Amino acid sequence: MSALTNNAHRLLLLGIKATRKPSLARPFLSSRAYAASTRTWTPKTSTPSSRPPKVVKATASTSVAEIDISEAVNGSIPPETVPSSASLSSPFPGDFPVASDIGSTDWSTSYHGLSMQAFSKDIANILLAPVDDMDIEMKPDGLIYLPEIKYRRVLNKAFGPGGWGLAPRSETNVGPKVVSREYALVCQGRLVAVARGEQEYFDPSNIPTATEGCKSNALMRCCKDLGIASELWDPRFIREFKAKYCVEVFAEHVPTKKKKKLWRRKDQPKFDYPWKE
Repeated sequence: MSALTNNAHRLLLLGIKATRKPSLARPFLSSRAYAASTRTWTPKTSTPSSRPPKVVKATASTSVAEIDISEAVNGSIPPETVPSSASLSSPFPGDFPVASDIGSTDWSTSYHGLSMQAFSKDIANILLAPVDDMDIEMKPDGLIYLPEIKYRRVLNKAFGPGGWGLAPRSETNVGPKVVSREYALVCQGRLVAVARGEQEYFDPSNIPTATEGCKSNALMRCCKDLGIASELWDPRFIREFKAKYCVEVFAEHVPTKKKKKLWRRKDQPKFDYPWKE
C-alpha cells in the first residue's frame, strides 16, 4: 500500500514540474532593458549658422615696396626671396623707356626729328668714312655696288644694334614683274630718309624673296642721305675704279652660242657658266 501511494505521489510531483517548466523558462526583462529595446533613433540635423565664416588674410613677411634691386644685386637679399612681380627700383636710370613713350610715333606718316639736329662727330666720321675698294662689287653689265650687308654693318657701328630701323610707309605694291614699297630710315628715334625700294621677280613663287630684296634696295637708297658709300654715285670715282680694278671681256652664252661683252673685277675668276669667257 505504501509503495503504490509513493508511486502515485511521485507521478503527481512530476506532472506539477512539467506544467511549471514553460513559465520558469521565460526570460526576465528589467524596466531599463525594456525601455532601451523600444527606444527609436533619430538622426541629428545641423542648422546653418547665420554668421558668415571668418576670412583670414595672409600677409607676406616682406613688403614689395621695401625691396630694392640694389640690395639683391649686392647680395644682402637672396635672389630667391625677391618676387618676380615686385616693382623693383632700377639702379640704372633711363635704361628702361616709359610705356607711354613706346610706339607714340606713327612712322608711316610722321617726319618727326627730320633735320632737327646733326649727329655727333664720332657718328659722322663712321658714316662718312671712305668706302673700302675691296668691298665694292661689280655686275656683269658694268654697274658697281656695295652689298647691302655692308650698309647694315656701317649703321650698326655708328648707332649700335637696335639704334636704327626701317619703317614701312606704304603697302607692298606687286606689279607684273616688279615689287616696290616705300620705307623710312629711323636712327635714334629720328627720321633720317625716305626711299622707295624695288626688286624684279620672274615667278609668283619668288614674290616673298623679291619683297625682302625690295627692303634692302630701299635701305641702300636711304643711306645715300647719310653719306654712306656716296662715292658709288660719283661718275669720276666710277670711271677711275673701273679702270683700276675691273676689266671688260667677251663671253659666249653656252646654250645659244651668243657672244656679249661683260664686266668683272680683275681679281675675280673668269666667267664659266652660262657665259663662258
